[in-house]
Amino acid sequence: MSKGHPQPAFVLVRPQMGENIGAAARAMWNFGLDRMRIVAPRDGWPNQRAVAMASGAGRLLDEAMLVDDTAAALEDCHYVFATTARMRGMTKPVYTPEEAMRVAAQKISNGEKVAVLFGPERAGLENDDIAKANAIINVPVNPEFASLNLGQCVLLTAYEWQRNHVDVAPVRDEMAGTVVAEQIEIEKLAEHYEQRLGDAGFYYPEGKAESMKLNLRNMWSRLPLTRADVQMLHGVMRQMVRWKERG
Repeated sequence: MSKGHPQPAFVLVRPQMGENIGAAARAMWNFGLDRMRIVAPRDGWPNQRAVAMASGAGRLLDEAMLVDDTAAALEDCHYVFATTARMRGMTKPVYTPEEAMRVAAQKISNGEKVAVLFGPERAGLENDDIAKANAIINVPVNPEFASLNLGQCVLLTAYEWQRNHVDVAPVRDEMAGTVVAEQIEIEKLAEHYEQRLGDAGFYYPEGKAESMKLNLRNMWSRLPLTRADVQMLHGVMRQMVRWKERG
C-alpha cells in the first residue's frame, strides 16, 4: 500500500465499465480513501470514461495499482474482505459493512494491511475470488433485487470506514449565524406574550388563567429557541398588536 494515513485497499476485480471505476474513485475520495487496485479491467487501462467520471478524484486512478489477477492484488495483504450481496455457502465469518470496517480499522491500527474485494458489475465476485478472502462482507439488500452497482457498494463501504475511523458527531446543530437564546431572553419573551395575551382576554375562564400561563411557560422552555427565533417572535406579537390597534 502507498504512503499516507493507514487505510484499507479497495480492489476492483474485473470491473466492466470505465464509468463505474470512476464512480468508485469518487466514492473512495469522498471519504478520504485513495488506495485503489484494479484487476484486469474489461475495457483496458487507462480508461478515459473512468477519468471523466472520477472528476476531482482522478489522482486515485493515476496512482491505482493495475494487476492481472486477484492473487497479485492481494500479495502484501494480511487480511481480506470480499463483498457480496448473496451468500455463497462458504465457511467464513460474515460481517455487516459497519462491523467489517470496525475490524479493518482495528487490524490496520495493529500494523496489518487490509484489502476489500469488489466484484464486477454483472454478477459480482466469483467463488474463486471469494475463496481468497478471510471474511465476507454481506450487504443487507432487498433479496428480490440484490444487485448493487459497483460505485454504490464502494460508497457504502467507504462511508462505514469513515464512521469507524473518524469521530463524527451523530447529531449537531447548525446555528446559521445565530446562537442559542439565553434564559433571560426566554423569560422576557414569555412575559411579553403573557402580557399581550392577557390584554386580549386570552386567559378565560379566569379560574384557569394560572394553569394556562404555566402551560405557556412550559412550552417556551421546551422549545430549542435561538436568539433570532426570540427576536422574530417578539416582532410577530408587536405586529399583531399594531394591526389590532389600527383596526
